Amino acid sequence: MPIHVLLLVLASAGIHATWNLWTKQLGPGVRSAPLLWLLTAISAVAYGPFAIALALHVHWRPDAAALGFIAASGAIHVGYFLLLLRGYRAGDLSLVYPIARGTGPMLSSIGAVLIFGEHPTPLAIAGTVLIVLGVAILTARDLGRHPHMRAGILYGLGIGVSIAVYTLWDGWSVKRVLVPPLIFYWGGEVTRVLLFTPAMLRDRAGLAAIWREHRPRAFGIALLSPASYILILLAMQTGALGHIAPAREVSILIGAFLGGHVLGEGEKRRRLVAAAAFASGVIALALAK
Repeated sequence: MPIHVLLLVLASAGIHATWNLWTKQLGPGVRSAPLLWLLTAISAVAYGPFAIALALHVHWRPDAAALGFIAASGAIHVGYFLLLLRGYRAGDLSLVYPIARGTGPMLSSIGAVLIFGEHPTPLAIAGTVLIVLGVAILTARDLGRHPHMRAGILYGLGIGVSIAVYTLWDGWSVKRVLVPPLIFYWGGEVTRVLLFTPAMLRDRAGLAAIWREHRPRAFGIALLSPASYILILLAMQTGALGHIAPAREVSILIGAFLGGHVLGEGEKRRRLVAAAAFASGVIALALAK
């Protein structure tokens, strides 16, 4: 993996774990629709001038295919964010986050083989096995015995599937359809604002409560979430998707650490061991040629 691609991926990982921690800290009482409308609206306004300036600078003009891919990406990410919020209400950050961020890249790597024609190596296969092992360490003891844990595990797996779907879709958009990453993500944010507006209008009281009680954290999430993913889209332009998608999951270790030490979630040792298996797996996938 080229060094500039690796640096983009590592920066994205640190930012990603941070905004997920802040999302978990919002608590279970926050309404999903007004929160997501507020986050996407802030992002769309903040990143809009940069996206428009870039489009003018590179003389980029959207065609029907580009607009279709942008709109579909916006809809796919809506499903991802809804699952993410519900997952964090159902389970611990140090459980949901590693499962989601481990299974998502594993499925993305399989999809990259099938869709982009990338070829796995023995090291890539070993990385996939380590990720599966990490999932087993986290889930084997909890799935049948603890309903609370079971919900977190199942949401983590569902989030992982959605991550794989949007990674492959967005990777195709910037690599094959050639939509500039910043413009692509901003267009998706505008789409998400439109999709969330009807639900937000039905819950204006919820929006007012979020603005009153969580405004600083909402601004932080709204600015960091796009930044972390735009860095990945930039990396996808020149790097192999089957390597980038797993490598960004170095954030798994960060998320497991934050869940255990900042939020005080239990079973820190087992979850850190599982996170280490995830991280080893994604590093192997990142180094695979």
